[in-house]
Amino acid sequence: MKRLFIVLLIVTLLMGFTACTQTEKPEEPEAPAVADETPPEDTEPEPAEKTIINFAVQADSTPALDKIVEAFNEQSQTYEVKATIMTNDSGQMHDQLLNSLSSKSGEYDVISMDVVWAGEFAAAGYLEPIDQLLMDKGWKPTDFNAGSMDSGKYKGKNYVLPYFPDLGFLYFRSDIVSVEDAAILQSGEYTFDDLIAMGEKYQGEQDTKYAFVYQSKQYEGLTCNLNEFTGNWADIEGGLNYMKQMMDKGLTPEDILNYTEGETHNALLNGEAVFARNWPYVNGMLQSGEYDVKVDQVGYAPLPKGGTVGGWILGINANSQNPDGAKEFLTFVAGPEGQKINATEGSYLPGLNALLEDNEVLASNQLLTDEGFQNALANTISRPVVPNYSEVSDQIQISAHQYLSGNSTIEDAVAGIEKALGE
Repeated sequence: MKRLFIVLLIVTLLMGFTACTQTEKPEEPEAPAVADETPPEDTEPEPAEKTIINFAVQADSTPALDKIVEAFNEQSQTYEVKATIMTNDSGQMHDQLLNSLSSKSGEYDVISMDVVWAGEFAAAGYLEPIDQLLMDKGWKPTDFNAGSMDSGKYKGKNYVLPYFPDLGFLYFRSDIVSVEDAAILQSGEYTFDDLIAMGEKYQGEQDTKYAFVYQSKQYEGLTCNLNEFTGNWADIEGGLNYMKQMMDKGLTPEDILNYTEGETHNALLNGEAVFARNWPYVNGMLQSGEYDVKVDQVGYAPLPKGGTVGGWILGINANSQNPDGAKEFLTFVAGPEGQKINATEGSYLPGLNALLEDNEVLASNQLLTDEGFQNALANTISRPVVPNYSEVSDQIQISAHQYLSGNSTIEDAVAGIEKALGE
């Protein structure tokens, strides 16, 4: 019996041990819930992808360009502008654009142009006329800077709107010129004969050496100056004679025929000249206070027959694949919002005339509040709007420079310039 009891006990223990070492069968995982593929009623659809508008433009050292692009892209539901930054070398940029446009490429939708390119590009059929766009917006060409618009008008059609204008005008020593004469200059109601008489009157005061300095070297600056002396080519002989008269009377430096913008601003800022024809950039140099002549010693005036317009204009590529978007962006940049950004963020001159009375714009650039400069801005003239501008300008420079240097007659110079303008 005892042996039987022990056997039974061992069997019982073995059965208990086996039960304890068995693992429980794991529970089957629950099947994942099937997502409801029906979107909630309040879920917004994905926004449609915007159409890209390519803007060919020179580099901008101010924040203005980035701000313009950002502002347009935020407000447009359909288009997104991407700026293609090109070289700041005007000649190289011209050639880059010409290579693209002449191949009828649509890689650029809106292009920024030097004012002297528009005639060439329009004549070649590279630009889209904007007369219908102006009508659709209720705009008139007279709403914009006159010189900029004239630069882009070809055979009766408008092809451009202003990006930002530039212009030639007269700087004068307000601490030398009398209050009465300064008022005459600022009004613009005077002639080159009056200006020459003032030069003779004030030359030499406060150790000045010259009455007048301007750009007379054989380069584009000479074309700009002759445009002003001749009243936009209305009196070529008279304009040449005014320039020669200033030289013959000893009112200019002996080497005036080598003067560019740099020599001109140096003569003014160093206290050597009473009157200087130049562009708005010189005012920024005056503001720095780093030169002998300070900003409170200088006044501004329009030139007697108008100042040559410079700066940049905007047009639409005739081969753009996105003409509606190009028009939308063009009107934004040239309209009130874009022009205000350009003026306040970049201190550029506004091409939209209404902004010349905008308080924020006026506060951003002291030139705009000056009576003389305002009159200059209202009296700008364009250079010849022709398909072959470079060739025309070269011939004008050659003919004028030969006469002024004593190597040809006035008759030959006039004939050469008239021939160039007529071609």
